[in-house]
Amino acid sequence: MSVERIEETVGAGDTGVVAEAGTTTGAGVVAEVEIVTATAAVVTYYPVAPGVRLNVRSGPGTGYSIVRVLPEGSKVAIYCQTPGTTVSGPYGTSNIWDNIASGEFVSDAFVKTGSDGYVASRCAL
Repeated sequence: MSVERIEETVGAGDTGVVAEAGTTTGAGVVAEVEIVTATAAVVTYYPVAPGVRLNVRSGPGTGYSIVRVLPEGSKVAIYCQTPGTTVSGPYGTSNIWDNIASGEFVSDAFVKTGSDGYVASRCAL
């Protein structure tokens, strides 16, 4: 008997089929089919304050090095948030720092989240 495995990669919201099929001698094909549904996390992008070129830092505070600068009109995805240096900006004074990529943080005081508190889970630093 020979066995073949066929897999199809699926994207968010797609349904794919994972099938295993084997042949038996003289009896035809025996097949098992399993339906697999993929779900993906929804990522929300938040605008940076208008007219601001925002420093992106290597950690949650002004004492961390600047790794890049976001241009005016940028939007950022917030993957997690953590407390750090207190900063005043267009959206108030806050000690919340937004993790926008691996090793990249911006002060929440410069990001329009619509909240004075946390809008994402706490980072595991």
